[in-house]
Amino acid sequence: MEDRATPQAAAGPQADAAEGREYTGAVYGSLLAASVVVGAGSLGSAPRLELVLLLLCTGAVSWASRVYGRLFKQRITGGSLGGKEVRGACTDEWPVIMAAVPPAVAVAVTPLLGIGPKGAVWLALGVALAGHVGWSTVAARSAGATGRAVLIAGAVNLVLGLVVVVFKVASKR
Repeated sequence: MEDRATPQAAAGPQADAAEGREYTGAVYGSLLAASVVVGAGSLGSAPRLELVLLLLCTGAVSWASRVYGRLFKQRITGGSLGGKEVRGACTDEWPVIMAAVPPAVAVAVTPLLGIGPKGAVWLALGVALAGHVGWSTVAARSAGATGRAVLIAGAVNLVLGLVVVVFKVASKR
């Protein structure tokens, strides 16, 4: 009898994609963006610009730290560490940065919509949390979860997002 690897083990990173793992960075990044919005508190004289830069820079630094962590783990566990592995880590973690873009764009367009700085913060928070719930349901679905499990994943992530909102409201008292 031949010793064969399971189809998932043979597939490598493609199996990870089929299990929905490529979305974890977007789920994480969108909740990180929501936390940045809440943590921004009162911004200086250019609140929109500061919030946009804070969102994008935080996403970029978080992306870089996740890439570094993956490469460090790969190196200390004896894996190879060439250009292919570095590009793979950078690409796989890219959703962390991309999750910061929609709330940043939302803030940037608020002057065109006649929305003031406080409204811009709430809009950015709403966009980030919508991304958080949306990406978590996409991840669950792509992992093959049933309809009920997808709804549960969305609900759990909605509750996590609402914790951020509650903290924002409570911190303003």
